[in-house]
Formats: sequence, structure tokens, C-alpha cells
Amino acid sequence: MKPPATVMVVDDHPLLRHGLCDIIGKTQHFTVVGEAADGETALRILAVLKPQIVVLDIDMPRLNGLETVQAIRELPFPVKVIILTMYNEEEVFNTAMDLGAKAYVLKDNAAKDIVVALEKVECGETFLSASLMEAARRRSDRVQEMLLSKPQIEALTPAERRILKLIGEDFTSKEIADQLKLSVRTVDKHRQHICDKLNLHGSHSLLKFAFDNSAYL
Repeated sequence: MKPPATVMVVDDHPLLRHGLCDIIGKTQHFTVVGEAADGETALRILAVLKPQIVVLDIDMPRLNGLETVQAIRELPFPVKVIILTMYNEEEVFNTAMDLGAKAYVLKDNAAKDIVVALEKVECGETFLSASLMEAARRRSDRVQEMLLSKPQIEALTPAERRILKLIGEDFTSKEIADQLKLSVRTVDKHRQHICDKLNLHGSHSLLKFAFDNSAYL
């Protein structure tokens, strides 16, 4: 018999955190191996316990959920992330999905949805609380519109796509170079290659395209 998948719950509200741990602990296929009330503590525990799935609140002290997801992406072992939040906002949803979250559960639905979300994520699928399905549909439609208007985007290398994303987040070439550990000259070359591939003329056109599509890149 397959051993239960290991889960960690991170939320700064103890009643909700303990309630979710109780719900998850009553299942046969999942076991809670740790919990934390903030992002920094979560990362320290993650490094030791190496859970397969983390249920992670967005609003937390010290490191918020989105910052914690970014740090989780740098860990040398795989961790699937389920976002837990009060926000039914499309921008927050898009950011979480861009960071690689596998599920997005609203706290209002958490008691009902958390086990289903865990089951989906453990099987390699995604899960969204029902009220977020419309946001997901709009996101999918917007990605398709972008690909129709600029099919050349598929020709961008992963490095170029990452730089385009950072441009859309209003980072300068110097800031991008520092973040990606590249020279400013290399970043500027990438910017020119992006312009050439997407048939964008001038830095203003590149900035406008990146800003308009940053949530979908």
C-alpha cells in the first residue's frame, strides 16, 4: 500500500491552521508532518522535513505566501504548493499561478475543498475553488489572445521569456542583471533579441507589450 503523502500547513491563524491539520489528519492518503505560522519558519521546517505538499497562506508575517513560494522554487527537492487565501482577486490568482502553485483554495471553502485539492495536486492535477473558475477562464482566454497576436512568443528561449516577464514587472536592466546574475550587456542583448523575435520596434513597444501581458507570460 502506498504510504500517505506528507503535508505541511502554513497559516498565521492558529484556529484555521489546526482545523485544517485535523481535517487532513483524518484522511488515509495524507499525513501532516509539520506546521508553521510564518514564511521564514516554514522554510526552515521545509528544509528538514521535506514534505511533498505545502498548504500555504498568502497573508503572513515576516515572509508572505507569494515570497515563500518563490523561495520554495529554489529548494533542491520538489514541493507542490496549494495556496490558501481570502482573496478572490484575479491579479493575486495570476501571480500565484505564475509562481507554480498547483491549487488555489479560498478560506471560505477550505474545510470543504482542502482534501479534494490535496488529492488533485498529489495526482499531478490542479484545483481551484469554484468561485475562481471564471478567473481561470479569463486567464486562459487572455493567454490565447496573446499567442494569436504574437505567435512568435513561442520562439523565445526560457531566458528571454523570464527577462520579458521581469520587464513587465517594471525591473530595470540593472535589476534584472542582478537578479539573474548576468551582465547588463547580456540583458540588453536579450532585450534586443526579444524585440527582433516579436517584431517590436523600440524600448517603448517592448515595455508596453511586457506590461500588458506580464500576468500571462
